[in-house]
Amino acid sequence: MNPSSPHGRHPTTRRTLLRAGAAVAAAVPLAGCVTAGGGDDGAPAAEGTKSAENPLGVPDATPLEVVVFKGGYGDDYAVHAEKLYQQRHPGATVDHKGIQKVGEALQPRFVADTPPDVVDNTGAGRLDLATLVAAGKLTDLRELLDAPALDGGGAKVRDTLLPGVVDDGTFDGVPRTLNFTYTVWGLWYSRSLFARNGWTFPTTWDAMLALCAEIRKTGAAPWTYQGKYPEYVNDPLLAMAAKAGGVDLVKAVDNLEPNAWKQPALLDAATAVAELAGRGYLLPGSEALSHTEAQAAWCQGRAAIIPCGSWLEAEQKGIAPDGFDMVMAPVPSLGGGDRMPVSGLQAASSESFIVPAKAKNPQGGLEFLRVLFSKSAARRFAELNSTLPTVTGATDGLTLSSGLGSVKAAVDAAASHTFAYRFRTWYAPLAKAVDDATGELVTRRVTPAQWADRIQRAADRVAADSAVTKYER
Repeated sequence: MNPSSPHGRHPTTRRTLLRAGAAVAAAVPLAGCVTAGGGDDGAPAAEGTKSAENPLGVPDATPLEVVVFKGGYGDDYAVHAEKLYQQRHPGATVDHKGIQKVGEALQPRFVADTPPDVVDNTGAGRLDLATLVAAGKLTDLRELLDAPALDGGGAKVRDTLLPGVVDDGTFDGVPRTLNFTYTVWGLWYSRSLFARNGWTFPTTWDAMLALCAEIRKTGAAPWTYQGKYPEYVNDPLLAMAAKAGGVDLVKAVDNLEPNAWKQPALLDAATAVAELAGRGYLLPGSEALSHTEAQAAWCQGRAAIIPCGSWLEAEQKGIAPDGFDMVMAPVPSLGGGDRMPVSGLQAASSESFIVPAKAKNPQGGLEFLRVLFSKSAARRFAELNSTLPTVTGATDGLTLSSGLGSVKAAVDAAASHTFAYRFRTWYAPLAKAVDDATGELVTRRVTPAQWADRIQRAADRVAADSAVTKYER
């Protein structure tokens, strides 16, 4: 599966790959030692004179090698950024490579300390970022993040990025990768369907249940979900829990704290999701549906609401009927005592760009990223791919599709109230245990209390296993 393709997520899911953007992932391993210098010959990396026009000190007339993962997003956006780079540095030549098997192609070069100058480390066969960091193979990106943004009105690059993007690429306090796309998770519905029936998307779970009762009167199911992959229905559950319990709940889960999965907000969220099945609000047979089957049923009007990430619109091109006008909304709140507003979103950045520590032209690599993460270059990416970049304001003024427009509006409304769990990326056995338990929950084979007990036992096993590397937020 191609994680940057707008189609297909399983058996390796798009979510797994997206959430691995700046953490440990099942990827191509790396071996070898770190040597001094800018390349295999130990020669120092090329550097130029720093100035207001050249804040990163890009050396004149020095070639730049760019390797980009050519998946569902293509590489036209990167070629566009390379042209902008050459306009700023007319003496430079750019060697562009659009490839798919990044790890297979670049692992030998990283081991030999002859890497490219900048890499889009994405795709199912990408290099493992944690291994690269541990081997000292990646450049510290603080110089880039503290440089003036290309079209940021004097702001630093870091200040032009959406919330959480810098943290997503940070290892042990040092930013090593910068992610270019922004994915959010929520609940999707047809705006035209809701308008025809006079329905308003609810902001509380009680209002959701009331709406479901009205939807069922029309003969359609209120909800469906991608039953073969219950991680999808985990999203609204975990999002409601995070909004109710706040960031401390998310950290307790990720840090494997005792009884973290038995926190009241998680039990309340599990109870809420179980109510969908208990009241007959799920499309019959949903538990046996793949992601494509469930999403097709939703587009056909057999169900009104489906949980998914912000790639859904791209996946449904050619499937959703004309005038369907799909939009995404944040997950409703559990109640008035929530510690986050209802506008809060589960979000993460992906499409990881790195500058190798042994690049021959690392300053050029940093400058290329300064160009790529400019508003104008990110805007071009959004135009080409109908996907939200991580650069604030990149889509301002564009005529957006219904789906992307709703995603942007949701991100704007959330502001700093975004969150992401990391246990899925850090601890694969725990992630599977959560998925399996939630699959049982929404088919009424376990109670919310049994769901929590089952997951907590899995978390405790991970915490007690000395062979598992532990991470902390």
